[in-house]
Amino acid sequence: MQYDSVQAQLIRAPRKWLVTGVAGFIGSNLLQKLLQLGQQVVGLDNFSTGHMHNLEDVRSCIPPEAWERFRLITGDIRDLETCRAACEGVDVVLHQAAIGSVPRSIDDPLTSHASNLTGFLNMLVAAKDARVENFVYASSSSVYGDEPELPKREERIGMLLSPYAATKLGNEIYAQVFARAYGFRAIGLRYFNIFGPRQDPDGAYAAVIPHWFAGLIQGTDIFINGDGETSRDFCFIDNCVQANLLAGCSTDPRALDQAYNVAVEQRTTLNELFLLIRGHVAGRFPGTAAVEPIYRDFRPGDVRHSLADIGKARKLLGYEPRYSLNEGLAHAADWYLASCASRKGSLLAA
Repeated sequence: MQYDSVQAQLIRAPRKWLVTGVAGFIGSNLLQKLLQLGQQVVGLDNFSTGHMHNLEDVRSCIPPEAWERFRLITGDIRDLETCRAACEGVDVVLHQAAIGSVPRSIDDPLTSHASNLTGFLNMLVAAKDARVENFVYASSSSVYGDEPELPKREERIGMLLSPYAATKLGNEIYAQVFARAYGFRAIGLRYFNIFGPRQDPDGAYAAVIPHWFAGLIQGTDIFINGDGETSRDFCFIDNCVQANLLAGCSTDPRALDQAYNVAVEQRTTLNELFLLIRGHVAGRFPGTAAVEPIYRDFRPGDVRHSLADIGKARKLLGYEPRYSLNEGLAHAADWYLASCASRKGSLLAA
């Protein structure tokens, strides 16, 4: 498998990586994997949505000598000089820093634009000037907009439905321009509902999986927007990490200047997802087995159905997801349960 070969290659010949948004959910998982593979890592984060406890969690999972290969820069991608300092001497950039969430972008489009577009352009300029070998960036399935056909293929997109989607498509356009104007090597990854350990269950914009784990454990209401038949292609974090490393190490000219779906080709409705999560929680805390969700209005900006075609990533990157939704939930359940149980009001404390 290509991923195994890439990991072995990195162990033999370590590189220097920059992970932006390193204290976030995806960034901290990338950091952990890279340090486990013996890589040198620079992390950049302004801690607007990332958390120091994510970095402490990584530190607790690896040997002390591995942690010494990590250097943290506290700064903002909206500042070009900070981006230049972070890119100095770096071989590969994994750009994850962004203001996420469709509803957040609808509430505050200016902040989303400043971070996701101005910040992204700063990172492109800094990486180009530093002669970074490969630049991998987080795009989003939101760029498909109202395109109805399933599965989603990279060459077909519809009308965008949110400012967040506009910023992510803007990232792809800028990366393509830099490839043509400067010969810059960039690869975009269109994430489809990534989940797993260190995903924040708190706040108005929390992703659905950690939010529902927390709600069941803490005894709060579980809401489903719409009728519950909205569907998504949920992708476990380890699959996402694999895609980033494959893209970061790609030397195939055909694979560059492209955007790829990162998913598992498995569509799950919100009703089905709720039953799966409730099953994982009820297996340890039987009192949650009778909990039912509360249905409310559809949320503006959300697409009805999402399912990825990952054939392009398979062919050009060697991507092969190793975890289905339920396998990912099984691996993540311990972390979600431990994290949510420690919070005030948890049923576990009763």
